[in-house]
Amino acid sequence: MGTLDNKKVAIITENGFEEVELTSPKKALEEAGATVHIVSLQKKVKAWDHDHWSIELDTDADLDEAAPENYDALMIPGGVMNPDKMRAEKKYVAFAQHFLETGKPVAAICHGPQLLIETGMLNEKNMTSYPSVQTDLRNAGVIWEDKEVVVDNGLVTSRSPADLPAFNKKMLEEFAEGQHLTEGQFTRAASTMN
Repeated sequence: MGTLDNKKVAIITENGFEEVELTSPKKALEEAGATVHIVSLQKKVKAWDHDHWSIELDTDADLDEAAPENYDALMIPGGVMNPDKMRAEKKYVAFAQHFLETGKPVAAICHGPQLLIETGMLNEKNMTSYPSVQTDLRNAGVIWEDKEVVVDNGLVTSRSPADLPAFNKKMLEEFAEGQHLTEGQFTRAASTMN
């Protein structure tokens, strides 16, 4: 029995994702028992490997038809092109925003957090990213840290492929924990205790 049996995870991506930042977390999730769907506006997505185009993967779900409500967690791979394409497309932003709004766990690595900036929901979140993205994140209100993995209430972030072992470990832990209280839920929960 895997720790993520019965969990359904969406990996949203566009062409130009950093290959290992999708394949490594996907493998870790599947080995833990999760059902993993690559969700995209593309039928196939092409990976980037350091300095050249590489593998092509079939997508499992069309973003136009995929309902974020049907997924327990979200994973966002990096790569320079991938998050930049996604953050310019409202459908990707709305899909990612659902997870932040509902307190479902999200894992984003390298340049992946750029997509989350567009949700406007990162104020006072503790995060990390590829170093070149830190100014964007700080401008979005993030408390940025230079660490291999940072976790904030179900939001897992890492800097680069070198951090994948730590990233995958924390991602599996947070995804297994499931839904975290969002700010609104937290306020309501606290007021019912008094």
